[in-house]
Amino acid sequence: MAVGYETELYEPVKSFFEKQGYHIKAEVRYCDLVGVKEGMTEPLIVEIKKSFNLSLLLQGMQRLKTSNNVYLAVERNRVKRGAVNQRFGEITDLCQKLGLGLITVTIYKTKPALVDILCEPQQQMKSKKSIRKQKLLREFEGRSGDYNLGGSHQKKLVTAYRERALKIAYALEPLPFSSPAQLARATGISTTAAILQNNYYGWFERIERGRYTLTTAGREALTTYNNVLQQNIPDQTNYFIAEEVDTDDYSAK
Repeated sequence: MAVGYETELYEPVKSFFEKQGYHIKAEVRYCDLVGVKEGMTEPLIVEIKKSFNLSLLLQGMQRLKTSNNVYLAVERNRVKRGAVNQRFGEITDLCQKLGLGLITVTIYKTKPALVDILCEPQQQMKSKKSIRKQKLLREFEGRSGDYNLGGSHQKKLVTAYRERALKIAYALEPLPFSSPAQLARATGISTTAAILQNNYYGWFERIERGRYTLTTAGREALTTYNNVLQQNIPDQTNYFIAEEVDTDDYSAK
């Protein structure tokens, strides 16, 4: 059966690589799917599209600047019209020459999806991938779970930065007028002061020097991302530690 959205292909591909020992997260630094595996230095990157096209191919070539372990994943459906959907042999040859892996996903109505590896990524000559790779892995490790769906478009992603901001908002709600130092101790987030000062999402309000409270948008975020908070902060009793209000005048820097 033909899929309506790219996101429908994400779960079968994720499950396939998880069975191979990969830890998977979606939408990491613009990559649909990223995986890490113990003992492997190259992160797994998979770009997903409903059909093979030039846009997917160009995405794959960009990802090779970050890792040698890059796959392109598309639906395989004989009902689909168009010559490109019946020329997987030629597409496989093209991907092999470019060093890309190719995956097809067949979706069924009454049985699990079938994931086929048509070709594996080819090891390329070593290049200056270290900076891109480090940024990708930092973002991957900074997320506590897989809260996004690979192939999503125009949706707010749960990034590592958003998770940290959520933890700070969660700590600030019952302790209004808190200082950055208090919140940093409660959350264990060393960049608390910078997050409060930058206020990227509009969740925090500085009421005086070194004192913050939550905005309406911040309270709404706690409801919107409640599922993320529940997995991040399972024991609320350990999260808030009663303490005397600091008399020091903390800056927001």
